Amino acid sequence: MQELRDAGVMLRLIYEAMKKKGLDTDLVFSRLGVNAEYVYTEQLRTPHSAQMFFWQAVEDVSGDPDIGLHLGQLLPVYKGQVLEYLFLSSPTFGEGLRRAQNYQRLLSDAANTDFFIEGEEACMVLDTASDEVRRLRHFNECFVQGLLTFFRSITDNEFRPSRVEFEHDREEGREYVAELLGCDVVFGADENRLYFPVSLLSHPSPHAEPELLDLHERFASEQVARLEKKDIVGQVERIIAELLDSGEVTLDSVATRLDIKPRTLRTRLTEAETSFNQVLADFRYRLARQLLATTDESIDEIVYLTGFSEPSTFYRAFKRWSGMTPIEYRKTAQGKDAMVDAM
Repeated sequence: MQELRDAGVMLRLIYEAMKKKGLDTDLVFSRLGVNAEYVYTEQLRTPHSAQMFFWQAVEDVSGDPDIGLHLGQLLPVYKGQVLEYLFLSSPTFGEGLRRAQNYQRLLSDAANTDFFIEGEEACMVLDTASDEVRRLRHFNECFVQGLLTFFRSITDNEFRPSRVEFEHDREEGREYVAELLGCDVVFGADENRLYFPVSLLSHPSPHAEPELLDLHERFASEQVARLEKKDIVGQVERIIAELLDSGEVTLDSVATRLDIKPRTLRTRLTEAETSFNQVLADFRYRLARQLLATTDESIDEIVYLTGFSEPSTFYRAFKRWSGMTPIEYRKTAQGKDAMVDAM
């Protein structure tokens, strides 16, 4: 099964909103086993399943039970990406929406957005492949606000929602959410949906340009093709996770599990601009950071869980990766120095 990932631009927009809000972003990211520089990693795609841990960390650090709603108000406009160009160079908003559907993987592997017309209303079904994320309140309320901000931007502020339906429920603050979104809001619905007047589909784009549209579509197709080449990395990571504690994590053993020849696997990883050793090292490093930052597992246990044969080998590798010893990293990531200072 392929691990689903989200485009890094989603995390970058939220990161900018967190800074505007004045949140301790270093503490949030340290709890996830990464640092803030990770946000600007080239061609970054983050595990979709990590949305659960991310939003829990943001709520814990902020102390705000409505942090997704409040960060959504501060999200910058989604700019400078090929999906935006597809909208702008299309003749109408509706044409842009239909084209963007073909390339939604550029935003997330988990995206499964549908679109249909119901009388005088148009509807977008905002679906994801993960039931947990689809019902995640912070994610839903932040994402919908980002979507509304983007749609207003590309329609010269003409876009207006008619109704928003959320799968998650709310005991308090329903009227406040409706006020922020500027429309009726339903909670506890069967699907996450965004309704708007069907007349908006024919809203013309002042930047419509057929030649540019062809260019942007070719560029979007190339980006999707590049993502498909990188799918092999996710498949290799999944098998590494299964084999790691056995100590039998080799290119040959992974190729056998994938039912392909080792030479074929090596070639496909080269086409994805990486190598088996790099994928293995990156996976071990991410796992080690996560275990050190979010658990109290002993170092010896983490050595075993990350597939190292000796603690000394693990220490040397982690120091090379992070510039810190595992113990130093754990203290920083879990804020233990800060807690001591506060006592």
